[in-house]
Amino acid sequence: MKTAKALPILMYHHISPEPGLVTLAPATFRAHMQALAEAGWRGAGLAEVETFLNGGDLPEKTCVITFDDGYLDNYLHAHPVLAEFGLRAVLFVVTGWLGDGPVRQGAQPSFNHTECKRRIAAGQADEVMLRWSEMEAMAHAGTFEFHSHTHSHTRWDRQIADPVERHARLGEDLARSRAAFAARLGNCSRHLCWPQGYHDAGYRQVARAAGFDHLYTTERRINTRAVSPQHLGRIDTKERPGAWLVSRLGIYSRPWLGNLYIRLR
Repeated sequence: MKTAKALPILMYHHISPEPGLVTLAPATFRAHMQALAEAGWRGAGLAEVETFLNGGDLPEKTCVITFDDGYLDNYLHAHPVLAEFGLRAVLFVVTGWLGDGPVRQGAQPSFNHTECKRRIAAGQADEVMLRWSEMEAMAHAGTFEFHSHTHSHTRWDRQIADPVERHARLGEDLARSRAAFAARLGNCSRHLCWPQGYHDAGYRQVARAAGFDHLYTTERRINTRAVSPQHLGRIDTKERPGAWLVSRLGIYSRPWLGNLYIRLR
C-alpha cells in the first residue's frame, strides 16, 4: 500500500442554495464529493490525523474534510451527500450556538452567511444552526464527527486589550465548550479549530492548558509529519468544479510540489 506523505485538510462552511461568502451550492459540493470518491480519496477522522503526525501510516489518498461553525445546512445538504459517497467529514461546532429539539425533516428555509450571522446575533440561532439531535443523527450515520470551535466564536483579541484578561476569557470559553461536549456527547477531543483562524502564542498556551493540543488554522500549509500539531493548515474550498478540488489535493498531498506552490502564491 502506498502511504500518505502529507495530509490535505479541506475547509468548508455552508452548503446552501444561496452560494457566496464561504458558501458552496449543493450541486457544487456534490460534484466535489463525487470527484473525490471517483478519484479514490477517502475522508479521515481526527484520530487518524493523530496517527499520521505520530508516525503512523495512512493510505496515500487520504484527506480530511472539515466544516466550521455547525450550520443547519450542513445537515440538510452535506450530510446526505457524504452518505451517498461513503465519505466522512469533521465538523468544528460553536457549542453556544447549538439548539435543542427534534431532528428537522423536509424542506427548510435557506439563508446566506450574512443573514445567518444576523439571526445568531439576534438570538435566533436555532433557525440557522444545528441541534444536538441532528448532530447525533449525523454521528450515528457515520457522516460526521464533532470537535470544538469554541463556545462563543468570539475574537477575544478584538474585544479585550489586556492580555491577562483576554486569555482568561478565552480559557473560560474553551472550558464551556469542553463542558458542553462532555454533557451532550460524553467527551471532548483534543482538537480545536480557531474562530476565523486567529491565534498567537498566548492563545496556543491557553488552548494547551484547556486540553487542546491539535489546533486547526486557516493558513496554507503542507501537513507533513514534521508539521506542528498546533499549526495545522487547511485548504479553502471554492465554487469550482470537482476536478479543480482533486487537482488541489494532488498538490497539497505532495510535499515538494505543495511547498513550491505555496511559495509561488
